[in-house]
Amino acid sequence: MSTYPTARDFNKASVLDAVLSEAPLTRSRLIELTRLSQATVSRKVEELLIDGLVIEQGVDAVVRRGRRSTYLDVPGAAGHIVGISLGARTTGVLVTDLRGREVRRVVVPSLEEGRVESTAEWLVDLIEEANEAAEGPLRQIVAALPGHVRNGAKQSGTPANRPLIDSLLQNSLEVRLKAPVILESDASASLRAILKEDASIGNAALFMASTVLSFASCTDHEIARGRTPAFGDLGGVLFSGVGNKTLDGLLSTKGLLQFANGRGLDLEGVEALWSPPQKTAARAEVVEAFTTAIVTAVGAVAVTLDPESVYFVGRLSPLVDEVLPEARRRLAESLPIVPEIRVVSQEIGLSVARGAAFAGLALAQSRLRESMLED
Repeated sequence: MSTYPTARDFNKASVLDAVLSEAPLTRSRLIELTRLSQATVSRKVEELLIDGLVIEQGVDAVVRRGRRSTYLDVPGAAGHIVGISLGARTTGVLVTDLRGREVRRVVVPSLEEGRVESTAEWLVDLIEEANEAAEGPLRQIVAALPGHVRNGAKQSGTPANRPLIDSLLQNSLEVRLKAPVILESDASASLRAILKEDASIGNAALFMASTVLSFASCTDHEIARGRTPAFGDLGGVLFSGVGNKTLDGLLSTKGLLQFANGRGLDLEGVEALWSPPQKTAARAEVVEAFTTAIVTAVGAVAVTLDPESVYFVGRLSPLVDEVLPEARRRLAESLPIVPEIRVVSQEIGLSVARGAAFAGLALAQSRLRESMLED
């Protein structure tokens, strides 16, 4: 028979929250964070020690009267999280403990085109390899994918050169690894990693300009989530301002390569546009179209979402960097206030996986807190 949580339950959950957010820390610091009495904190710490969610290690080096305080930490045996960046070219797996501290990372070329089942089997092997160094139960997996994801199912935007990834992948991973799995977009994971590094960010937008164009935004430091699968699919529905090209047709590597080839540039890879740049009229036309698409994209989110900052990440970042001065100039002619526009460098395969791991941490920590209130 279920019962309502008591004050004791909330106290225990508050102590656990503080330990998960700031460990290693002393009991004195716990009292400051939770504003609970010394006696209450001591009791709840003892309960968490018995539960195996907290351990004592080390001694506070600051000299004080009386007994020195020991540091409280979260043991590896309490469990771990897996964040995955399943990109078209590179896949990264990052394993962290429940404090978000890195345990292991694996970065490899992505699997060639294949079935969902073979992709899931390959990914399970990769996760198990990364998990060899981890302790305790696997509490959450979050996989970040190119495109637009809602409620754990891939909806659209899958590149033609990679397998169709949808809820079948989620189900396969859950069955094989016996852990909850959530799918989210690579843009959301990337923005989440940026938010983790800078707590001052309130309202922001991010464009992942890579194999496909994906978009994410946050309000009051929280990732925005839509009611329908169409949320965030700006690249597929907004025109770039160049002919009949959508934003995805110019702000994704696939679309930009097709556009460049149509203008007479025979490029083996999109990087040839800037490394080294070709001094030709055809390149100038491509760069002009790309600049117009950047202005359109930023202008659209500026007048609808009013972000303080707009971030660009992904393989096209070097070209975004090149055209930003001109893009800012054009935006200043049409907007009363131009949001801060920044290109953020990333560790290939890891930055997005790190953002996915942060999402997994939030879910696992919330679940642990709920378990304190259900006991």
